[in-house]
Amino acid sequence: MATESPLAALAHRARIGKFVSVGALGATIETAIVALLTTTAGFGPLAAKAVGAEVSISTMFVVNDQWTFAESGKLGVGAFARRWVRSHLVRAVGLGVGFAVLYVLTSVVEFSLPVAGLELWPTVANVIGIGVGMVFNYVAESLFTWRVD
Repeated sequence: MATESPLAALAHRARIGKFVSVGALGATIETAIVALLTTTAGFGPLAAKAVGAEVSISTMFVVNDQWTFAESGKLGVGAFARRWVRSHLVRAVGLGVGFAVLYVLTSVVEFSLPVAGLELWPTVANVIGIGVGMVFNYVAESLFTWRVD
């Protein structure tokens, strides 16, 4: 893919499909943790998101490194560590977007979603925040973390 334009590299359908699949895995992990911690462990939505996000980000990095962007990363422990750091920096911005959306939807917007005696709105609001950050994360991870071309 070295002869592709940057836009063509970003529009690589197989890579996008893999990234979205890995993102779905990460979103499922994060959402399950947010739901568990907010409904049974007494965590507030932002604290629960922080825990869920780190577990999710770490899982997604490893899967993306070994599958989605396997052809793009250099070999070696040092290169892996540099990608790990870059990925966490990228994801920190994407996480900021997710936190902002979660904050607005749970602290500014007055909405409730009780289901079977449990308040699920923080969980749904978190999923919305994940979706908003996904496009940013794909572009930034492709260009900054794995430097596709």
